[in-house]
Amino acid sequence: MKLQDILHNVHVEQNLSRDIVDLVIDGIAENSKDVGKGYVFVAIPGYSANGHDFIQNAIENGASVIIGDKDISGLSVPFVKVANSRKSLSILASNYYQNPASRKLMIGITGTNGKTTTSHLLKHILDSNGITCSVIGTNQTIINGESSQYDNTTPGSLVLQKLMADSNDDVIILEVSSHGLTQGRVDGIEFDFCLFTNLQHDHLDYHDSMETYFEAKYLLFDKLKKTGQAIVNIDNTWGNKLAALLSDKGSRCVTIGQSAYAHVRLEDFNGSCSGVKVIEENDSTYIHSPLPGMHNVYNTVMAFVTAGRFNVSNAHIISALDDFDYVEGRFEMFKLESGVTVVIDYAHTADALYHCLETVKQNGSGQIIHVFGFRGNRDMSKRRDMVVTTAELSDLYILTLDDLNSVSYEKMEETIAALNKNFGNEKGTVITDRTLAIKKAVEQANPGDWIVITGKGHEKYQQAYVLPVAFDKDTILYLEENLMKDSQ
Repeated sequence: MKLQDILHNVHVEQNLSRDIVDLVIDGIAENSKDVGKGYVFVAIPGYSANGHDFIQNAIENGASVIIGDKDISGLSVPFVKVANSRKSLSILASNYYQNPASRKLMIGITGTNGKTTTSHLLKHILDSNGITCSVIGTNQTIINGESSQYDNTTPGSLVLQKLMADSNDDVIILEVSSHGLTQGRVDGIEFDFCLFTNLQHDHLDYHDSMETYFEAKYLLFDKLKKTGQAIVNIDNTWGNKLAALLSDKGSRCVTIGQSAYAHVRLEDFNGSCSGVKVIEENDSTYIHSPLPGMHNVYNTVMAFVTAGRFNVSNAHIISALDDFDYVEGRFEMFKLESGVTVVIDYAHTADALYHCLETVKQNGSGQIIHVFGFRGNRDMSKRRDMVVTTAELSDLYILTLDDLNSVSYEKMEETIAALNKNFGNEKGTVITDRTLAIKKAVEQANPGDWIVITGKGHEKYQQAYVLPVAFDKDTILYLEENLMKDSQ
C-alpha cells in the first residue's frame, strides 16, 4: 500500500512530494518496538511517555516514514506532520486495513453500566438466529468464535482496526468507552446502531464533570450513519437529554422507557424485577431477563429491541434469551457447600452497587455480607456514595483493596479507614488484603446468607495477596476447597 492511501482523509500540515507519497508501506506501528522494515511509525504523545522521543529507535528498527504532530527535522527518513497524531491514528489504521467497518454491520454500545451485559445478550440472540457476531469489549473480545482479552474496553486504534479486519462475522458489536471516544480510538468508524444504556457518576477523575462525561458519550452518536438508528434508554436524565439532542439534529432515535412518550414503553414490571411488558406501536410482548435485577431487565430490553431491527421475531428472541447462561463477572452466582450464595459483580459505582445489593435483597432471605474496595488514582468523588450505599443496604460490609495502581498500600489503607470512619457505620470492617477479606466473609456467613464481592468482576488482581489466587472467583473456589478440608 502506498503512503498516499494511508494518508487519505488525514489532515497533513505540509506539502508532500510525489516520491514520498508513492512510498510503499509494509506496516504501521505506534510502538517503536513493533516497527519493522518499511513501516510507518506514528509518534503519539502519551501519559507516561512521548512517542516522539522514540523516533530514532523506530528508524533503527526499519521505519521508512515517521508521522507526528511536533516540528521535527533532520531525520534520515521522511517526516509527515499532522494536526493531532493520536486522533489521526484511527484514520491511518482504518485506511491501512482498508476500512473494515464499512464491510460490517456496526453496533456501538456506550453508557456507564450495562455495556458488557447488553453486548453479550445481543450477540447470543443474533448468533442463535444465524447472524454471526464479533464482540469487542471489557470482558473479552470474540472474533470468529475465538476469545482474547485486551487491557481497555475500547482497544487502541491499530488493534481495533486489525480485529475488525480479521473478523469474518456479519456484525461487530463494540463497547465504546468515554476514554476511547475522547482519545479518537473509534474515529473513522460509522455505526448502523448506537445504543445508550445510562450515565452515572463515574470517571470524573478523567472528565471533571458529569456534563463533560456526557459530552464524551455523545461523541458516539456523531458517528451514526445517516441511515442508522440510535437506541436510547430515557429512564434517566442523561438519556432524556441525549434523545432531545438527537431529535433536534434529525437523527433516527428509538427511545426506551416507562414514559408514555417512549417509542418502546415498559410496563408491568414483575415483583422480582426480572420481567417486563414491552410495548412498541400496537405490539406488546412480555420478556423475562435471564439475569436477575431491574438493571438487567433494561439490558435485556436494549438487546431485545436492537435484535428486532435485524428482523428477528419476538418469539425467536425470547427463545434465545431462555438459553442464555451468564456473563462472567456480572452478577455471577455460586452456591457453596455451606448453603451460602456468593455473587461476584463488576459494580464499581454507587448506582451499580445499589442495583446489585437491591437484587440480592429481592432474591435472598439471609443476611448480606458485602466485600469491596476502591481503585487507586481513580474517581475519588464517588467513594463516599459507595460507602453510604453499602452501609444502608448490606448487613455487614468489609472494605478492602482493589487495584492500587500507583498509590501505596499504606496510603490506600489510610484512605479506606477514613472512608469507613466518616461515611460508614457499625456494620463495617476494614481488611486490606482482598483475599483475607473474602475469607472473613465466608467464615462469618451462615446457611442462607449472601456474600457479594464487587469491583473486580472478571478482572485479574494487580497485586499479590496472602492466598495464592488471582481472581475473586478463584479466591472463592480456593476457600471452598480448603475450608472444607479444614472442617473435615
